[in-house]
Amino acid sequence: MKILVINPGSTSTKIAVYHNETPLLVQTIRHPMEELVRYPRIIDQFEFRKDLVLKTLEEDGIPFCFDAIVGRGGLLKPIPGGVYEVNDAMLNDMMHALRPHACNLGCIIAAELAVALPGCRAFIADPGVVDELDELARINGSPLMPRITIWHALNQRAIARRYAKEQGTRYEELNLIVCHLGGGISVGAHCKGRAIDVPNALDGEGPFSPERAGTLPAGDLIDLCFSGKYTQADLKKQVCGKGGLAAHLGTTDIPTIEQRIAGGNKQAEQVLNAMIYQVAKSIGGAAVALYGAVDAILLTGGMAHSNYITSRLQKRVSFLAPVHIYPGEDELEALALNALGALRGELPIQEYK
Repeated sequence: MKILVINPGSTSTKIAVYHNETPLLVQTIRHPMEELVRYPRIIDQFEFRKDLVLKTLEEDGIPFCFDAIVGRGGLLKPIPGGVYEVNDAMLNDMMHALRPHACNLGCIIAAELAVALPGCRAFIADPGVVDELDELARINGSPLMPRITIWHALNQRAIARRYAKEQGTRYEELNLIVCHLGGGISVGAHCKGRAIDVPNALDGEGPFSPERAGTLPAGDLIDLCFSGKYTQADLKKQVCGKGGLAAHLGTTDIPTIEQRIAGGNKQAEQVLNAMIYQVAKSIGGAAVALYGAVDAILLTGGMAHSNYITSRLQKRVSFLAPVHIYPGEDELEALALNALGALRGELPIQEYK
């Protein structure tokens, strides 16, 4: 089976070509901000990104012939985890998504390219809206705002399965806390193959991150909304995009912040340590969701490359369970393996409604 994988991010589109389990091409197409500003809305980047995918395949000598094209899942309605075939209902929801994000382009590009190939199927797998919450975890203090989940489902599940395989067991037999440390941070409590408590890490829940504000004091936020100083768009950006480390330190680059700390910058040290502290508290909360029966804590994402961050997290949370570090993310491989499993009949193909 030959599979094309497409993972659109805010400033890049990652693609891969797999022959069964073997990667033939792994490529990151960078999108400088001066290119993206030409497009008023993220959805307007569709043709631009699709054409770059085709150009990259041509430049690398990859024939445009695939059994499946799998895209990163977008911000759809809440759905259970798994593999979904792209259909008209999914495309319609993505074209009119309430929450704009580059990941919404994944299924649209996959479907557009697949239709040109006889017998080629378009899939997504484990999008960020996977919702398997326990009922108690779904209830907030106001019925006007029930909890929803937007988290790093694809990478969290991929890392959980990788850890289980290394231990000679199955993801469905373990209780795990998985912490994705990227531009956004999400901490998930995984109980026997089900994510029973995960945050809305996009809209302001959980620890602050390099670019997101995390949980904020509601009263102060309401006062800011009615202060007349900020537009709705301004405050949305303060919650997601210009919050967290970006708001405090003017950068989201961890090596730069670590260099400032090494040079004696106390503000940089205090803010980064505060982020680590908040992440550790979220990990502790996930342990409560699992009644303390935690087999392992898994740290993943780009910031897991930082020994400064991971060593301090380990110091705070290792009393709960052994800590294992998986720097970066396995999203391209995870998408490819999900599509391969669907084509082979090993994984059920679910219908989006």
